[in-house]
Amino acid sequence: MAETKPTVLVTGISGNLGLRLLPQLAEFNIVGVDLKPPETDRAVVFEQMDLGQEESCRQLYLLLRQNSPVAVVHLAFVIDPVRTGVLDVDRMWQINVAGTARVMEAITEANRDVSVVAKFIFPSSVSAYGSDLSGPVTEDFPLGAHTLPYAIHKKECDRVVQQRAPSLRGCSVYMLRPHIFAGASVENYLVGAFRGTPNGRSERAARMREKGKRLPCMLPYGRKYLENRIQFVHVDDMARLIAFILRKTEPEAQRLTILNVTGRGEALTFEQCIAMAKARLLRVPTKSAFRTMLKFLWKFGISSIPPEAAPYMTGEYTMNTDRLRNFLGSKYEEIMRYTIADAFADSFGSSTPVATGQTAAR
Repeated sequence: MAETKPTVLVTGISGNLGLRLLPQLAEFNIVGVDLKPPETDRAVVFEQMDLGQEESCRQLYLLLRQNSPVAVVHLAFVIDPVRTGVLDVDRMWQINVAGTARVMEAITEANRDVSVVAKFIFPSSVSAYGSDLSGPVTEDFPLGAHTLPYAIHKKECDRVVQQRAPSLRGCSVYMLRPHIFAGASVENYLVGAFRGTPNGRSERAARMREKGKRLPCMLPYGRKYLENRIQFVHVDDMARLIAFILRKTEPEAQRLTILNVTGRGEALTFEQCIAMAKARLLRVPTKSAFRTMLKFLWKFGISSIPPEAAPYMTGEYTMNTDRLRNFLGSKYEEIMRYTIADAFADSFGSSTPVATGQTAAR
């Protein structure tokens, strides 16, 4: 008799990370939750659900009891309001923060009488720490996200997960704090800024995209902005890390495991990133002028980068990943296959790590 495969439930299955994760989970049955079905030919039991709605908590609870997944991977999160069409900040909060609480409440209830869900995995973000840090921070560094709704919501979700982890009734919780996703399939603010793609919703932006026009990469005047360091993690490495945790059989010493996640090797400077992206650099007089330019491009639908992202584009925030290296042990390079430089280069179809002559450690 064939052995029944264990089941994993993935929220946000139709997003980029969800789709990159699917090929890593061949030994699991997958139940996917999202607003729309995933564009994949892989076998997925799909359930349409809006985690921004209060009734989704009961829907998810019933789905958990029906399918008995051994793990829940919670990826559902509004990152880019323009691409998702969720421009209302309160609606974003309902999906991002309240939605995370609803998922954890459903797990708590599903585990009330018998342990069903053994693992809960949630990707937080480096942005939860804030936009201008004194050096590579460890997982114990205070969370200081501000200004940008995405970052603030990640900070609030981070706290929700920490507060609710002990109540999940026998479920181990893994909270991952990745740096900026990179790779050929990735679309986000920072990679988009280096690509220069006019991703706004206006007709003008659409015409610019049709003609292959690139927006310049903007920075305020001052050497320090070029020397600010930045880290990346390849989205496929993130998927491999989640799959590794799902397969892991050794119990953790603590109920909650928090891990900073970046690619291997040294951080890049903004100057190196601009060179690797072959972007045109436009300098503006001040940080205030930089934000004004972002506001103009956002208001007229040319760019999808909200002006609230300005501090995260002019500041430096890097993380220490010693805990991740120790967690993965001998599997570290097998799971985290890309250096920071190679992950960023893959976003531009390039195999050249660093165009300015400095080579990141491999």
